[in-house]
Amino acid sequence: MSEAFLFPGQGSQRVGMGRDVAAALPAARRVFEEADDVLGFALSRLCFEGPEETLQLTENTQPALLATSIALYRCLEERGRLPAMVAGHSLGEYSALVAAAALSLADALRLVRRRGQLMQEAVPVGVGAMAAVLGPAPEEVAEIAAEAANVTGGVCAVANLNAPGQTVIAGHREAVERAIELAARRGARRSVLLPVSAPFHCPLMAPAREGLEPMLESVELSDPRVPVFCNVDAAAVTTGAAARDALIRQIEGAVRWVESVRAMIGVGAGRFVEVGPGGVLAGLVKRIDRSAAVSSVGGLPDLEALTAEDSG
Repeated sequence: MSEAFLFPGQGSQRVGMGRDVAAALPAARRVFEEADDVLGFALSRLCFEGPEETLQLTENTQPALLATSIALYRCLEERGRLPAMVAGHSLGEYSALVAAAALSLADALRLVRRRGQLMQEAVPVGVGAMAAVLGPAPEEVAEIAAEAANVTGGVCAVANLNAPGQTVIAGHREAVERAIELAARRGARRSVLLPVSAPFHCPLMAPAREGLEPMLESVELSDPRVPVFCNVDAAAVTTGAAARDALIRQIEGAVRWVESVRAMIGVGAGRFVEVGPGGVLAGLVKRIDRSAAVSSVGGLPDLEALTAEDSG
């Protein structure tokens, strides 16, 4: 049975993440030390101690989650636990590429720090919004988003296809709020605005893509040692060039998570291990395929439990 490692994106962060593994395991500690050195400030302290409002700033959240995920991954790697394939949700795709040895940790940290800054700068706070629409099929949500955009003259598009019956939309606040009204009229179980600072994965992120593309073009991206299932195509990339292209398009493109998980199952993934805080992706996998085996490694107890399972 092949194993896939999954890496979380924004929303999974919490103060205290990574602290226990960094205190106990040199492999994890080295990752946080490198992150502090590369970024020129104490990212590790922000992860371990907060304050929460500073950690929640997108430009900090993105490198903080990357560092924590890779610290946990390095500990799994050191214990001989290696995946047959990897994927990451949005920001997590950078972690997946580091795990697949396609992108260096230092380059990934610089990229996601800048990515966070550019995403925040792309749309003034309050102008954009995101909402989760629960119930309707993705095709119907896309129709609702298109109608809301047409009525308001703003942008509204599908941003994340997270699980059956859970689709996220993003765009101008007025258009997103109109889409929520339309979804309710069409019988959506529930629609809720998300507590995010910008409308990610929609055409409003074009300035962020334009800003990050030169930086992405300048870094070295090697061919990954295992397939990386990218968000924007829900398909495996096996070359550095394809991985770079997917990262560029991902900024404006929808996260096709349901299709990505099903594609991994289609090539033999029978077990999924979420590597990073939160456990969100493990939950989504179970909603996508109830028969899939899932584990979450968000800290030292999870790491020890998975290792004990191997030796048991």
